[in-house]
Amino acid sequence: MTFKPHDYQEEALAHLYKERRAALWMPMGGGKTVTTLTALEALSVVEDVYPALVLAPLRVARSTWPDEVQKWPHLSHLRVSVITGTPKQRQAALDTPADIYTTNYDNLVWLRKAVGDAWPFKTVIADEFTRLKSFRLRQGGSRARALGEVAHTHVDRFIGLTGTPAPNGVKDLWGQIWFLDKGERLGQSFSAFAMRWFRKGYDGYSLVPYDHTQAEVEERLKDICLTVRGLPVDEPITNPIYIDLPPDARDIYTDMETEMFAQIGEEGVEAVNAAVRTQKCLQLANGAMYVDDEGNWEPVHAAKLDALESIIEEANGAPVLVAYNFKHDLARLRDRFRNGRVLDADPDTIRQWNAGQIPILFAHPASAGHGLNLADGGNILAFYGVNWNLEEHMQIIERIGPMRQKQAGYDRPVFIYPILARNTVDNLVMYRLTSKKSVQEVLLEALKRRTK
Repeated sequence: MTFKPHDYQEEALAHLYKERRAALWMPMGGGKTVTTLTALEALSVVEDVYPALVLAPLRVARSTWPDEVQKWPHLSHLRVSVITGTPKQRQAALDTPADIYTTNYDNLVWLRKAVGDAWPFKTVIADEFTRLKSFRLRQGGSRARALGEVAHTHVDRFIGLTGTPAPNGVKDLWGQIWFLDKGERLGQSFSAFAMRWFRKGYDGYSLVPYDHTQAEVEERLKDICLTVRGLPVDEPITNPIYIDLPPDARDIYTDMETEMFAQIGEEGVEAVNAAVRTQKCLQLANGAMYVDDEGNWEPVHAAKLDALESIIEEANGAPVLVAYNFKHDLARLRDRFRNGRVLDADPDTIRQWNAGQIPILFAHPASAGHGLNLADGGNILAFYGVNWNLEEHMQIIERIGPMRQKQAGYDRPVFIYPILARNTVDNLVMYRLTSKKSVQEVLLEALKRRTK
């Protein structure tokens, strides 16, 4: 397959050619990986960009980057070494001659110690750049600090890639951008950044941006941060599937929900203190519940399993990606659907899914996020359960999403089936995911409706 960049990829390539330290904010499924590798390969003709280090979530480091190199003829000559596994395996991969080394962020501290002052990587590519948002000059995360020690002294080119640069607002940007400009655009320290563009929230410690913050920050970053929209795509077709809790399950659920709202009421605005009970309610809606702190659980109903079975039957043989939340969800899913597979750390699982060899793939949103391309394997996603995390929800949709379908050459819609228990916290979660309000706001609104 010959790489023929779309117009937006041409724009991205030009940006990476021009800026030695740059961020590329490209929609999920837009082809960030092949675009970046193509830019590096072109630059290698005129300067020494290798060896390059790719930092990414574990599965992306293990499969996405190596697979992309093999997928495209103009990149297939590049040598890739994957630095994961045990310390011995990581050291062996580090000692293996290669053009591109990939590793996960959790290995940054180890890697920094392993190479010492002899940092060999001329280019660093931070895939899912937001993993470095915790960087601070004196505090912050240990992984980001380890990279910060060499980012501006030993690295010639630095590329940050993400589709969601500020999932929690512009406050996420300072740590990332420091790796590009050492504080030139947003302030020499996070405290200086916060003092200039934020005020303290009512709780005394959260940061609330001023009305002018977003526009001013974007203006300061426009030269080194390129936002590209990607291919025009249709929205996924979402068909919520509602189930009713059986009477016995409803009685158990009602008791738990009553206690949850009572706790919210007692705490006034501190809705987050009801988090444990909301999780219990979500478990009950799915059909089981943990009964102790040891991970033991008891089944309560099978209504969602039955609904999922209907979805799979109606798919008529088409593969179905199934998102789950709790370990007992997965146990019950595997027991009901024996031909299903779990998305694990083995790169072959992804390859077999994309080759059409897995009819049902179970995936937790937290482990099927950034960078994974599952579009070849199918275009149907069922949410066996939903959770509050908006970013994880969006990310798993985009594993097979419209952009990835287009990028892979498929002209087919994406079908999303959230399985929801009527009159349960499931409905509040879906409202949070569609409205993008905070969990606390959603729970307090629900409390007010109940007390009227």
